[in-house]
Amino acid sequence: MNITTTPIEGLLLLEPKVFADDRGHFFESHNDSRFKAAIGPVTFIQDNESASIKGVLRGLHYQTTPRAQGKLVRVIQGSVWDVAVDLRKSSPTFGQHFGVELNENNHLQMWIPPGFAHGFITLSPQAIFQYKVTDYWSKDHERCIRWNDPDLNIDWHFTGQPLLSPKDEQGGGFKTADFFD
Repeated sequence: MNITTTPIEGLLLLEPKVFADDRGHFFESHNDSRFKAAIGPVTFIQDNESASIKGVLRGLHYQTTPRAQGKLVRVIQGSVWDVAVDLRKSSPTFGQHFGVELNENNHLQMWIPPGFAHGFITLSPQAIFQYKVTDYWSKDHERCIRWNDPDLNIDWHFTGQPLLSPKDEQGGGFKTADFFD
């Protein structure tokens, strides 16, 4: 597995070694010992999967302390533009975001540690998105920042109005978000 740092400390891209031939391909999507050797002591407690049609935007979601979640995300089918926003007040990149295309061909994964908001928009006709999380969902700790917050000014690499859930339509502003110390 190749690990690439991003401009935001702690936010990493993981590229598995893919073995391909005329039958298809094989790769380890997760190897706990290699992941922990590269990232540190992380325990995943749940795997989630979503299917979305083109233009669906999910996010920007996060959970507050003590139920903050780290996420290891990847696309099984299709293509998405994936974004993480640094919500750690003590970070030199506080308020900055990083985006990358995750798709079925590049097999990239992104490690999003606790302290980040996360979202993605589906670029292909359909996408199947999978993520491992380090804590369970908690309604009391769940938060959402508006996808089009002017203070973040995220380029979603998509034209037109995205399809949003009612929860995402009511996301709050970045300036009023619950930040991490």
